[in-house]
Amino acid sequence: MRSTHGFLPQYTEEELAKRQLEGLKWTVAHAYEGSMAYREKLKEAGVAPGDIRSLDDLTRLPFTTVQDLRAGYPFPLVSVPMDQVVRVHASSGTTGKRKVLAYSQKDVDDWKNMMARCFELAGVTREDRVQIAVGYGLWTAGVGFQMGCEHFGAMALPLGPGNLEFQLQFLQDMQSTCMCSTASMALLLAEQVEKHGLREKIGLKTLIFGSEPHTVKMRNRVLNLLGAKDSFDISGLTELYGPGAGLECSAHEGIHYWADYYILEIVDPETLQPVAPGEMGEMVVTTLCKEAVPLIRYRTRDLCRIIPHACSCGLCLPMHDKIMGRSDDMIIFRGVNIYPGQIADVLERFPEVSSEYQIHLTRKDGLDHMLINVERKPDVSADMDANLSEAVAVELRKKLLVRGNVRIVDPLGLPRTYGKSKRVVDERNGD
Repeated sequence: MRSTHGFLPQYTEEELAKRQLEGLKWTVAHAYEGSMAYREKLKEAGVAPGDIRSLDDLTRLPFTTVQDLRAGYPFPLVSVPMDQVVRVHASSGTTGKRKVLAYSQKDVDDWKNMMARCFELAGVTREDRVQIAVGYGLWTAGVGFQMGCEHFGAMALPLGPGNLEFQLQFLQDMQSTCMCSTASMALLLAEQVEKHGLREKIGLKTLIFGSEPHTVKMRNRVLNLLGAKDSFDISGLTELYGPGAGLECSAHEGIHYWADYYILEIVDPETLQPVAPGEMGEMVVTTLCKEAVPLIRYRTRDLCRIIPHACSCGLCLPMHDKIMGRSDDMIIFRGVNIYPGQIADVLERFPEVSSEYQIHLTRKDGLDHMLINVERKPDVSADMDANLSEAVAVELRKKLLVRGNVRIVDPLGLPRTYGKSKRVVDERNGD
């Protein structure tokens, strides 16, 4: 697979491994010299920069966690002089202080290149018009998509999230051909396009989804309503530059990640030991050239698996699967660990229901109860609700090994959002 615009690299397996080892050596030395916090962590682990001689030495390094970032607020783990910091971004953390990440100019330039790779891999061209419907400000999303789009050479339409009337107007007036958003925002917009009969008046071809997991069923519904040709999952997190850490190709066999910018490990979230290739675990990332805030074995809390085979598209870079969820999003229900993604996988098997669901957890007389509300598809009769809810409940019991109730609700009966959908409503602590 030859790069059209020059952003996608070509490596042999040996060349990539050599680049990773050089980057790993540099990162450990850079963090050791530039950050007192990292130096103390490495000394405590009994590792000095000169000890890194092969990629196998990665497992000797200590893990970095979100607590390390919060402990150093407002400039955690900064490993360059402050006069080299040209920008900060922050996460949208819901508790405690935000995670503030610093960027050098090289970090910004590397990030732009990673994002440009994503646009190229999605088949975007310089003639495309890219409607960016994600958050701006301190968040990495909006500015990441915009500067990557501009670096790639396409036309950026930086609308931000929300304001459906404005989004619909731009889709028609500007004839946007690509849109970047959460899957939930795209679904909300697609349903408005259908409601107002605008499908033949817009020209969307490509959708890029980030920030939240979504199912094949949800993707297909959005594509059908908008008349778009294809959609792509983009990966990323604030700590790892932002969006653009990897993207699906048109083969949709997994997310190609930029292994020349970071090393990806998958570990058991409990034992922190590496899992077997292809098994699910927590994503751990180590950056290879990040200057301002390098990451050494950073625990992302995202649950995923590495895809052990090469992609049929021919791109040399490795793949990981879609993000199943987060280890800290896990529900403990009657002693069983449940991830929302497991429920979404079961719903994929039922053509009568849509992609939208919401889990309600309550407690009565000391016993936990789970109700899963699932939307019926518009062309399915409500007369089937009783049988359908029972069939879904049976499959969920087989998958989750625990009993929950299922209620089928009308199309559009669940909340819509401009950002990430709230899949779990846990009211047990209020009892």
